[in-house]
Amino acid sequence: MTEGTQNNSADMVRGTRKTSFVLGLMSGIAATSVLALIGLFILMFAGQGLSVPKNANVNSGNANANTNQAAANPTPTPAAEVPPVTGDDHVKGGSNAKVTLIEYSDFQCPYCLRHNGTMDEIYKAYGNKIKVVFRHFPLSFHPEAQKAAEASECAAEQGKFWEMHDKIFAANTAGTMSVAKWKEEAKNLKLNTSKFNDCLDSGKYADKISQMAAGGSAAGVEGTPATFVNGELVSGALPLDQFKQLIDAKL
Repeated sequence: MTEGTQNNSADMVRGTRKTSFVLGLMSGIAATSVLALIGLFILMFAGQGLSVPKNANVNSGNANANTNQAAANPTPTPAAEVPPVTGDDHVKGGSNAKVTLIEYSDFQCPYCLRHNGTMDEIYKAYGNKIKVVFRHFPLSFHPEAQKAAEASECAAEQGKFWEMHDKIFAANTAGTMSVAKWKEEAKNLKLNTSKFNDCLDSGKYADKISQMAAGGSAAGVEGTPATFVNGELVSGALPLDQFKQLIDAKL
């Protein structure tokens, strides 16, 4: 082999090595970039999956926040002092019960409808071991909620609050909520319909309902349903088992 041939061969080897190095370097950079992008996407999507809405299973008092959301952390959060139970409240259960559940609700709220079934199950399970208190928190974007609340108060005048309460939630299920429906149900409950109708048409209990809602807001209620378990605010329509855990811990 001549000297020129040897030089050319050496140059080719050196060129091949340089080319391999450059290509390897470029491949490494490209692979690292791809891996970095994949990692970024994983972090982005993982972050979205781990984010928990604050007011899950709750109709927010802000109409713009009225969305269907996933279940939230059921741990009760400390709240400002909830207004004490008085003779103006609607109460069932044991008068000396160790656990009091104060529920702020909106008769037209779909989450409250679900929660109502849970509250029924809770009452069946515990009876006089607990005290259940119902309070009004009608939301402005539910057009039938205010008059439904007033109808329950007008029925309470004649000793039929809980009966009208059940009729109203049944109408929520059926999609038949209206003032005419409450007057029909007053007749079905054998109330004095003239007295009931005058009460409902006059808005006699509108101020009482507003004061109830204001008391709830001051105590930390931002949407419905909201239930205070011995003063601890639990927001949302949580499953029965989770409420049982909270109640059992206080009995």
